[in-house]
Amino acid sequence: MKVNTNPARGMRDFLPQEHAIREYVEKTIVNLYKQNGFELIETPVVENIDNLMGSQGGENLNLIFKILKRGNKLNLQQENLTEEDIVEFGLRYDLTVPLSRFYCNNKSRLPTVFKAIQVGNVFRAERAQKGRYRSFKQCDIDIIGDGTCNAEIELLTASAGALTALGVKDFQIRINDRRILNAVITGSGFPTSDIGSICIILDKLDKIGLDGVEKELLANDYAKDAVTKITQALKTMGQDHLDHLMTYPLDHNIVDEMKKIINTVNDLSGGAYDIVYDFSLIRGMGYYTGPIFEIVYKDLGYSIAGGGRYDKMIGEFIGQDIPAVGFSIGFERLVNQLIDENYLIEGPKRIAVLYDSADDFKEVMTYANQLRSQGSIVLTSLKPKKMAKYLNQLSDSGYQFFTQKTDDQWEIKPIS
Repeated sequence: MKVNTNPARGMRDFLPQEHAIREYVEKTIVNLYKQNGFELIETPVVENIDNLMGSQGGENLNLIFKILKRGNKLNLQQENLTEEDIVEFGLRYDLTVPLSRFYCNNKSRLPTVFKAIQVGNVFRAERAQKGRYRSFKQCDIDIIGDGTCNAEIELLTASAGALTALGVKDFQIRINDRRILNAVITGSGFPTSDIGSICIILDKLDKIGLDGVEKELLANDYAKDAVTKITQALKTMGQDHLDHLMTYPLDHNIVDEMKKIINTVNDLSGGAYDIVYDFSLIRGMGYYTGPIFEIVYKDLGYSIAGGGRYDKMIGEFIGQDIPAVGFSIGFERLVNQLIDENYLIEGPKRIAVLYDSADDFKEVMTYANQLRSQGSIVLTSLKPKKMAKYLNQLSDSGYQFFTQKTDDQWEIKPIS
């Protein structure tokens, strides 16, 4: 029988050069976050299915990879069998739900304001296509226990700093607030009970455009006047338009807080990036309760980072609301874009030491170790018959130099 050697659909293998870039990007991000006082934690990829399904994860709840019960717990002969009877766990679809459970489980051993870093793979049963995977890495930072907008300012500046450390430029932070969004939706004439459904439609703006949003709202029998008001609000971008939204039943403190975040982050950016108010920013997660934000890069048409405040999620575990806000860098999108831009890793010199079968291997290793002691990454390799092809392969793997022994001397040459 022929064996399928491809990865499972929606999953990927990584060749050495690509893995090296991924490792470098992850290390750079984590080190920058650590400099900002965040601490690295780790949670399991498997979570209790009840925690995942009760998390207000929006459309992601339909994309959970579910794990069957094992052994005696799995009774497939049971009458009127339902999914609940055979499923016990699921693979995490993001890192926020596991963090909330982690915090509740370890609250007594954590500081009052806890600043966490998480890096790990998450899983969603997406329709596999270019740029959309079923297993992908996220890099998250979260601040738990700080209910002030200082937490948002710190998250945004730290994440922007991580991108800047990677040499990423031409990005912009966009910010909105779920409380503003809710007030405008109800103030436009939509019922409070439909806020979730309205947000799902509004979140399609990037895909179907303003006309498409308007048509879908009207198709759901919402009043023409309400639809006109909300589509006008979707055109609102920039801090000046926040004052226009005050015609809706909004708490002035929420708007003042939004202005403080925008002004402070812009001042701290030193002109390296900017942050703007954007009412059309929705974000699909139902657990967001306050400010929400994304980072857009150049004109790619999608964000490379996003997050928001979720003050109610932790309370669902322990019956006590704990303020929390998080930000996630879209690791896969960022890495893919950097690779497309021929991103070069800043790192040690990479040298291939080539030897003949007649050479004294002890001498070869002694010389290689000498180069390693000077900080170089050194590969020892038997000299191939097809030298040109092999040098091209070395170059593709990130090696800049090679050396071989000639007249009892090792001469380092660039791989051109």
